This record gives sequence, C-alpha cells and structure tokens, in this order.
Amino acid sequence: MRKFKFKRLKIIEQIAIVFFFAVVIPMSISGFIINNINQQSVRHQLRESAALVATMVSDEMDFLIRSNNTTLNQIADALDFLPTNRQKNEFMDKFTKKYPHCEKIIIAKTQNELDSITKEAKENEKPIMSTKLKNGSFLAVIYNTQNMDVELFKSLENDTRQIYILLDNKHLVASHNYTKEVFDETMSMLPEDVNSLEKNSPVIFGDEKNQPIVYLKYKDPKYSIIVTTTETMARYSIVENRIKIILSVLIAILSTMLVISFYIFYLYINIRQLFKAILALSKGNYEHQIRLYKTSFTPYEIVFLTDEFNGMASEIHKSYNELAQKNKELKELNEFRTNLVDTVSHELRTPLTSIQGYTSRLMRTDIVLDEETKQKSLRIIKEQSERLKRLIDDLLTIPDIEGMRLRTVNTNVDLKQVFEQAELLLRKHDGHEIIVNLASDFPDVFADKGRLEQVIVNLYENAVKYSYPESKIVAGAELQDNKAIITVKNKCDKISREKLDTLYDKFIRLDDEMTRTTRGSGLGLFIVKGLVEAMNGTIELDSTEEYGFIAKITLNLAQNEINE
Repeated sequence: MRKFKFKRLKIIEQIAIVFFFAVVIPMSISGFIINNINQQSVRHQLRESAALVATMVSDEMDFLIRSNNTTLNQIADALDFLPTNRQKNEFMDKFTKKYPHCEKIIIAKTQNELDSITKEAKENEKPIMSTKLKNGSFLAVIYNTQNMDVELFKSLENDTRQIYILLDNKHLVASHNYTKEVFDETMSMLPEDVNSLEKNSPVIFGDEKNQPIVYLKYKDPKYSIIVTTTETMARYSIVENRIKIILSVLIAILSTMLVISFYIFYLYINIRQLFKAILALSKGNYEHQIRLYKTSFTPYEIVFLTDEFNGMASEIHKSYNELAQKNKELKELNEFRTNLVDTVSHELRTPLTSIQGYTSRLMRTDIVLDEETKQKSLRIIKEQSERLKRLIDDLLTIPDIEGMRLRTVNTNVDLKQVFEQAELLLRKHDGHEIIVNLASDFPDVFADKGRLEQVIVNLYENAVKYSYPESKIVAGAELQDNKAIITVKNKCDKISREKLDTLYDKFIRLDDEMTRTTRGSGLGLFIVKGLVEAMNGTIELDSTEEYGFIAKITLNLAQNEINE
C-alpha cells in the first residue's frame, strides 16, 4: 500500500489558505446573511410604503370629497335663490367652465331620474355627487376623472406604483400609472368576499413578499383604494440593494487582499533574504549579510532574527578567518619544521662530519702525524666549528625576529671599521675580491655595531656563494636625504622581481633543492632584514644586467652628524 506523503506548503500558500477560510468564506457568509436580512427589510418596507401611500391617497380623497360636498352645497344654495330655469342653467354653465373638474351639472326632477343619471355615470366610471334642492328636485354633479387624477396623485408624481380608486368595488373612478393588464390581474387577485375585509384600515394581499397589494375600503362614502407594487419596482429595490451588498463585500475582500498582499510582499521578500543567507552560509560564504527591506510592514521578529543571524554570521566569519590564520601559521610552522630538518640534515651534518673525521685522525695512536698535518686538521675543525656557530646563531635569531623581541644597542658606528671587520670575519673569499667604495670623511651611522657587522658578513657570504667565478664584490655607502645608503652588489645572472620578493622568507635560496650547488641555510636575507629593521633601517633588493644582485640598506646618520 502506497504511503501518503504530506506536502509541506510554502508560507504564501498557507497564507492563501488561511485568507480563504478566515476572510473570504466568513465575509461571503456574512454577505449572504446581510442580503437575506436586507431582502426581508426591503419587503417590509415595500408593504409599509404601499400602506402609507394608500393612506395618503385616502386622505386626499377625503379632502376632495369634503371639498366637493362643500361646492355641491354652495351650488344648491345658489340655485335655490335663482327664480327661473334659464338663470339656473346659465349659472351651472358658468360654474362648469370655471371649475374644470366639474364635467357636468344636472338637475333631476325625480328620484328615478336621479337614479338613472347615477347609474349611467357609474357605468361610464365617472364620479357623481348629488343633493336635494328646496323645491324637491335633485342636483347632481358629474366630475372629470382626468382632472381628479391630477388633484389626487399630485404628491405621487414620481411613484411607479399603480393606484386605483373604485366605487362599489367595481367602478374605477381614478387611477395612477394605469395599465389594463396590471389592473385586470390585480382585480382578479382580490378576495372573493371583499365586503368582509376590515374597513378604514389597509389590508395586504397578493404576493406579500415581493409585490404586496394594499386594499383600503371605506363605508361612507362607499369607495375603495388599491395600491399595487410593480414587479419592476420590487426587483429594482431588492436587486439594487443586493448589488450594493455584493459590491461592498467584494470591495472589503479586495481591500483586505490588497493590505495582506503588501504585507505578504514585504514578508516574502525578507524571508527570501533569510533563505539566501542560510544557503550562502551552508556553502561557506560567511561574509553574506541579510539586507532587509524595512518598512512598517516588516515584523519585529524578522528584524530581530536578521540582526541575530548577521551577528552570528559575523562571528562565524571572524572565527573562520582566525582558523584560517591559525591553519596558515600551522602550515608555515610545518614548513619551518621541514626546512629546519632539511637545513640541519644538509648544513649541520657536513661540518659535524668534518669535525668528527679530523678529530678521529688527531686521536689515532697507530700513526704519527707531523706538525703541519695537525695544524691543518685543527684549522679545519675551527673553521667548521665557526660555521656551526654561525648557523646556530642564525637559528636562534629567528624567534627573536619573528616575535619582534630582537634588541639592538644603537650607537655611533664608523662604517669603515664595519667593512674591515666583516671582511676579516668572512674568512673565505673563494677567489673573489671585495672592493669597498667609501669616502674617508663619510659620517658615522646610528646602529648596533655587532649586528651591523653580522648584516655585512651575511651579505658578503651571499655574494661569494652566487657570484660569477673570480668576479669582484663591490660594497660602499653614499649620502641621500640625511640617510646613509649602504650597498653590496655582485655579478650574477639577473634575478626576476618575483624571485627577489621571496628572498626575505626563511629557507629560501636562489637554487632549489634539485639544483643546489652552494652551501647555506637560506636564512641569510631573512636575518639581514630583521636586523636592519631592528636598527630602524630598511633594506631593498634589486637586480640589473651589470649586477645581478644588489642589496641597498638605508640607515640613520649619527645624531651629532645630523646636528652639524
């Protein structure tokens, strides 16, 4: 059976899921609930407004009836005072023309005649009012329904509802926004027993939810008012509010998404920076630092984590550098040990072998040695002992130079004496002539005489080893900017600048291990540089076509020479 493997989601995917369940779904449900509540509210509002309109129309109708009754009574009183029928007819004609809502004024002599006029008016859906005159006849006024509609529905000019005013529940005497189809449909929806409905109070019937119809019945006078709610009006009221709610929910969701998107943008960028830094650290790049885009959206925890990570990376980089330096020192120490062993094996073994051999010869009793042989053997033993001493002195000087513990006693030193003593200490010239170019009045230098002699001896030995056979070694000194420039140069093959720069290192020789033809520890120039710097001087190596090796030492002049 294959095991289900859970996929670990990214932060942006998790936020999207949380946003969907925590924002989109709750807001959608809230929008749905609000929409339903709004529909109920709109439906209730439609019912209440329809009842209110019916009441308003009934008030207008009452006012119109009272006004017409007053007018009718005034016409009746006026007619009672007119003696002739001609005068009465003239008065009624003038009144009809003056008041256009009065379509016709008729005098019925008998009740039957009045009933006939009333029946005809109702059939023609014309409002009619009548009263009895003093002479026993009846005055009837037939009203113009068009003008009546204007008076009744003046305040409802912009209302889209259809309003009907009926006499005896069947004769339409006034209407607003009348259409035959809607009127017929509305009349078909009236309850069968209309007379049983409550009087003088609005009654709602029909589709009470979306298209409520209000029926308002009056007993005296006997008329009724019907107010309908059109489908367009109901749909517009409900749909319009529904669209507003949906748009509000969408705007809220989009606004929330926008804010969250900004937050996610900065958060994701900064987290990516963390990822990059961690990857760089895992690959050995300890110098990489996290660079945050700090804004008001950047959480404190991210800033704190970044600062701590950068501090940790800096410490690791520092420790790494220290470790690399220690490794370098260990490598140099290992090389020093190897070179020391090599030097000891090459440079100490030869003089020790010579000393041991000549000492054994002198100690033999089986042969008789002449005086010359004894002196020669002793001279060789002395020379090899001095060679060992110089090598040991060079080796013991190294720690002092490297630890900057080398002490010199600087005094006023005569260079002529230094050159002469160094040539005496050299012992062997191997056929090379040393020429010293030094003015007789050259000023003294400020240096340690013994250390300076050691420097010149090392340079002489170096020149003897690597000069062309029988060539001259030239030494001297000159003044430059209140400094003494001491030079020792010999003729040999020109040396590259790269090679010259390495000659100050320990155990470095011009000839390598495979082509070594001269003796030496490879410490000469290293010791020379250390001694010169200890005396507050400098050394510079150069190579030309004429002189393959040139050593220039710069020393301070003696104090009394500078003051002069």
